[in-house]
Amino acid sequence: MLILLPPSESKWNRPRGGPADPASWSFPELAGVRREVAGALARTSASPDAAGVLGVSPALLDDVARNLALDSLPATPAAQVYTGVLYDALDLASLDTAARRRANRWLVVVSALHGAVRPTDRITAYRLAMGVTLPGVGPLAQRWRPALDGPLTEAAGRGAVVDCRSAAYAAAWRPGRELADRWVQVRVPGASHLAKHTRGLVARHLCVEGVAARSAGAVAEVVGRGFEVSLHEPARSGAPWVLDVQAP
Repeated sequence: MLILLPPSESKWNRPRGGPADPASWSFPELAGVRREVAGALARTSASPDAAGVLGVSPALLDDVARNLALDSLPATPAAQVYTGVLYDALDLASLDTAARRRANRWLVVVSALHGAVRPTDRITAYRLAMGVTLPGVGPLAQRWRPALDGPLTEAAGRGAVVDCRSAAYAAAWRPGRELADRWVQVRVPGASHLAKHTRGLVARHLCVEGVAARSAGAVAEVVGRGFEVSLHEPARSGAPWVLDVQAP
């Protein structure tokens, strides 16, 4: 099973430790595009109009400056780098050993800088969003789309794809037709804050329950053990099933 998460805008980094080793990350097939995006990000972050290109407030220029030292700053497991509402609800650190093992295997964060990472991959806090058009690379979702297709399709295997991403990150990869009948988009009515919180709880619930669902119906059954859910058929061929989840 594959559970897709968006990254968080807020990120945390260890103050000490060795730098990241990209060769150790999951999905080594992405190495070439990772280098391309990282190089373009460094050049952009050093430019006078970095804040405008990256779409961030001038108050966040210290974060942008970190982009110039990503190969030397301390590396931190992605499970700790990504923070905020969704990740607080997911609360990976409090999972028992079996659930944590499943989380490390099933959870994948779709990243504007790295393409895709698992919780155990040691990365560095960065400032880059998927909606950015990066000079020398172009629109990031468009650049990542063909690169992510093979690795994420393989990662899904014969299991369901549970999609908890926001729209900008969902644009970076859509499961192909061979996966469409088991692609489930988690939808939460209500405000963005509430939706993020609930998606984090759903991802946690799936890891705790430990059922490797292989169909949309199976996903709905497992999630339904902890939430009020309603499963809707795809609106068209190749579109995902939609699982409406009521916030607790």
